[in-house]
Amino acid sequence: MSTPQIEPLSTLLNLTPLDGRYQSKVNTLSAIFSEYALIRYRVKVEIEWLIHLSACPEITELPEFSPQTTQFLRDIIIDFCPEEAQKVKIIESTTNHDVKAVEYYLREKCQTHQELTAIAEFWHFACTSEDINNLSYALMLKEGTQLLRNKLDQVIDKFADMAKNYSAISMLSRTHGQSASPTTMGKEMANIGYRLYRQREQLLQQKYLGKINGAVGNYNAHLIAYPAIDWQTINQQFICSLGIESNPYTTQIEPHDYCAELAHIELRLNTILIDACRDIWGYISLGYFGQKTKEGEVGSSTMPHKVNPIDFENAEGNLGLANALLNFMAEKLPISRWQRDLSDSTVQRNWGSVYGYMFIALQSLLKGLDKLKVNHQSLSEDLNANPEVLAEAIQTVMRKYHIADSYDTIKNHTRGKRLDNEQIQKIITELTIPDEEKHNLQKITASNYIGNASQQAEDFYTLWQQAK
Repeated sequence: MSTPQIEPLSTLLNLTPLDGRYQSKVNTLSAIFSEYALIRYRVKVEIEWLIHLSACPEITELPEFSPQTTQFLRDIIIDFCPEEAQKVKIIESTTNHDVKAVEYYLREKCQTHQELTAIAEFWHFACTSEDINNLSYALMLKEGTQLLRNKLDQVIDKFADMAKNYSAISMLSRTHGQSASPTTMGKEMANIGYRLYRQREQLLQQKYLGKINGAVGNYNAHLIAYPAIDWQTINQQFICSLGIESNPYTTQIEPHDYCAELAHIELRLNTILIDACRDIWGYISLGYFGQKTKEGEVGSSTMPHKVNPIDFENAEGNLGLANALLNFMAEKLPISRWQRDLSDSTVQRNWGSVYGYMFIALQSLLKGLDKLKVNHQSLSEDLNANPEVLAEAIQTVMRKYHIADSYDTIKNHTRGKRLDNEQIQKIITELTIPDEEKHNLQKITASNYIGNASQQAEDFYTLWQQAK
């Protein structure tokens, strides 16, 4: 028998479950949202800014770098690892300034390179630390959101497949918790999938903004050194070269409005997912879905029969945690006193927590969806036990033939009552409508009175296959 894998003791001592219990679920995010990753993004921005300046012919004091020097600099980015980040942290312990520590690290890194030593004062040229930080966070969020979209696509895939596979499986609807006109299981999965698809499309359109215009956004230092240079164009070109869109109007900080926009999309996405988790939880409770069991697993410490919908509950809880942070970020980040205060800095360091909770939730949801199996018997029994839902069909056909008080007539027969199929057939037989219409109504059942639900489910599957 193989030896079970035990978590390292270090994970048991971590303060948050993201770095403890759930570490294995979110470790792919470390390369994007950790402090190491933030430092790496800063290193990238500082290096690319220096290379960009060297290509400006108006800055004669900074000759254009040779291809070898440019590659030397970009190799620093490629080779940057946690051990190198630790060197930056050692410098920071003296400077007590994280961005200045990056500048000093890069100076030291290049001190044996003759071409770079000669222009060492152009590191961090005309920059405030926020010029580096805002671009670093924009790169972080853009990369992290791409990873999020990939995971979201897997979830939409599941709902699209369920929409197709369950498109014709009839199911009793419930509005206000009461029996209502039937649908299909596939159509209900398509509803969820399409809602997620819309938010995914908005994530694809999300813009990530940045600035590198100095201490208060006016290019003060840039223009005092080189008044003839069109700094707005130079800086816009640089920002765009990073895959970021330039924000032309800022104070010392990029105002984070796009961060709030991103947070609001993710809030809506998470809210839809919470709704889906609760609905599927409810369908499991009704017996519409069963759950596949796994050898050795336990559902309850005292009730051996239990197979609890824990994956959907886990997803719901982590989505709620993510939304709590996203709500705060959306409200807080766009607010800064006058030209700058530092309250946004500590908040932005929590983007990793947001994405961590979302990733755990998506993984739990995927796991839960994989366990589901349709209980055809339960669905059929529920439909057969509620033929009164055909009242809608009957009163609608009566209206077609101008029968007075159609709705009230059928309401008196059915409201608050549990009818059987024989009673429904009797109501139809007594209608004063053409025999052909009676025959049509007598052929419908709670199982086949589903409108175009099956087609809608199929249509969503097709839409998603074309979109992804």
